Amino acid sequence: MNPSLNLQQRAERIKLLIMDVDGVLTDGRIYIRDNGEEIKAFHTLDGHGLKMLQNSGVQTAIITGRDAPSVGVRVKQLGIGHYYKGIHDKKAAYAELRQAAGVEEYECAFIGDDVVDLPVMIRCGLPVAVPEAHDLTLQHAAYITRRSAGQGAVRELCELIMRSQGTLQTALNEYLK
Repeated sequence: MNPSLNLQQRAERIKLLIMDVDGVLTDGRIYIRDNGEEIKAFHTLDGHGLKMLQNSGVQTAIITGRDAPSVGVRVKQLGIGHYYKGIHDKKAAYAELRQAAGVEEYECAFIGDDVVDLPVMIRCGLPVAVPEAHDLTLQHAAYITRRSAGQGAVRELCELIMRSQGTLQTALNEYLK
């Protein structure tokens, strides 16, 4: 992370957005049915933001410590290109992901909420946290979203990146035709 760059300069360089799931794409709560099945709620604003970001040429990825089938379904629905599940060493997964995506650390944004996300956050070009994140995580974020986890925080970040790269208005204009 280069602290001398401002937020817009960091966002201009992003070629890959990496996300945690629980507490970022969801509100952090995990509902478990009697049969052990996990239920998660995802926000459509985040989903559409990710689609617009992908259409602008930015790759998307997930690195998560859990392995919930519902996340795999959502990954397919959204066309997320890289999915690392059940990961206990996010630093190692991040290195593997960067190689697979062909990007440098400064070209990566990561949005997280807890201390397990710090090994990636302290290395990427644009570390982002949701407002409900752990205090230490908040301290290492270059940007803290105004929207809450599971309530459009990822969409906010997608639009921040697109705005910085000059692609947001073109994408939004498509809906005004």
